[in-house]
Amino acid sequence: MRLLLSTFLSFFLLSCNDFLEINPESEINEGIFYENSGDFEAAIIGCYSGLQSLHNGGILHLSELTTDNAMIQWTGPSISQRECDEYSFTFSNEIIEGIWTNCFTTISRCNNILSRVSDSNISENDKNKFKGEALFLRAYNYFLLVQFFGDLPIVGRSFRSPDEIFEFNMNRKPIDEVYQLITDDLVKAKELLLNGNNKVRASKNAACTLLAKVYLTIEEYSESEKLLNEVILSGTYSLQEDYFSNFTNGNENNEESIFEIPYLSGNLGEGNNFSTTFTPAIFNMAIFPGNMVGGGAIVPTEDMFEIYETGDRRRKSINDSVLLIDGTYEKSLYGVKFVDFSSGIIGDGGINFTSLRYADVILMYAEVLDKLGRIDESMEYLNQVRKRAGLEGFNDANNINLSEMILKERRVEFFLEGHRWFDLKRTNQLEKVMNDYFEKNNLGFSVENHELLLPIPQREININSSLSQNPGY
Repeated sequence: MRLLLSTFLSFFLLSCNDFLEINPESEINEGIFYENSGDFEAAIIGCYSGLQSLHNGGILHLSELTTDNAMIQWTGPSISQRECDEYSFTFSNEIIEGIWTNCFTTISRCNNILSRVSDSNISENDKNKFKGEALFLRAYNYFLLVQFFGDLPIVGRSFRSPDEIFEFNMNRKPIDEVYQLITDDLVKAKELLLNGNNKVRASKNAACTLLAKVYLTIEEYSESEKLLNEVILSGTYSLQEDYFSNFTNGNENNEESIFEIPYLSGNLGEGNNFSTTFTPAIFNMAIFPGNMVGGGAIVPTEDMFEIYETGDRRRKSINDSVLLIDGTYEKSLYGVKFVDFSSGIIGDGGINFTSLRYADVILMYAEVLDKLGRIDESMEYLNQVRKRAGLEGFNDANNINLSEMILKERRVEFFLEGHRWFDLKRTNQLEKVMNDYFEKNNLGFSVENHELLLPIPQREININSSLSQNPGY
């Protein structure tokens, strides 16, 4: 609870101080801010910056390292990283705590904008733009939180005094109420936003895609189908002919990207960490300028490497050996998506992270059609993605488990893009798949049913005992 209270207090007292150079800082308040479009632009950039740190940090640990996709390669991980790798969480896990804090910080920033933009003197077009973006980003963060934690505090407003904050009921609300907030936000965002070529900003189609994913998750298949069909029929997107061009330098704003998280090399604090996170901790490797060493925090499992079919172009996502300083190679699996081989500085990667792309729309559509019993159509969309990967399509749904094939296709298509944990949970496969994986590899770990939800950070509960912990922790 302290994190929530301190988050909202800090934004009441110091709105957007990250983006303004005004002295003294104590004068940054609602009396002198939110007066013009420039103020709202600075504020909304603060909301987007939360997504940079979120994807640079814990999201990929919880969505890839917790699954059969990835493992820790080096011998000195943190306790929190090891808990992710072993799927054995405690309520003091710093990665989980960081996601909770990061998401609610962004939610607070969005609430500040939403509470002020309607009464501002800026143009109606600008009001719609900032309101739509704030609603999209608030929903984006709540959607992550609800999948990880279940019932949540719902904070859909900003506060004008510390007393309002302390009087507000920040106890957990039922999961259905959280999803209602998310869907309401995205429906409004879809109405307010326009489409454009700048994929690092929320758009109508980005809101449409995220809302379709939400409906798919809560099994509102007909609603999801309508939205996905709308994105497809817009004619705005297509699959890149070269699959791997989605993940290399210069990937910005391509025809497959719907929404991406921007990173900038050469500007301190604006780069991504993927170059060290995804590459091995081998001290004499020579794959980066200056022979920078990787961190080995999230590297492919043998199971992941072996899942690709013969001829699958997506296998290029994983290298199986590392060039050493002496010119020889050492066997080691590592992922190369979003890895900036042009930079040899830790945290300086300049490749954007694609959060929503058209292949996801196609495979979600295949999944929805399968759920609706439209099997032949579902297989047709599944085959679109397989064809781009250089594989033959399926032509007889009677000879395959279509749901299983779609899940497998999503695994190889979105490796290291933060989908696997969510896909397994949505399809009710998380417990079975992970326990089978642990048993197959003679690992003494297991996933129990209560671990389908993560623990609420204990420091929250220490402040407010009525904020209940998830069962089993």
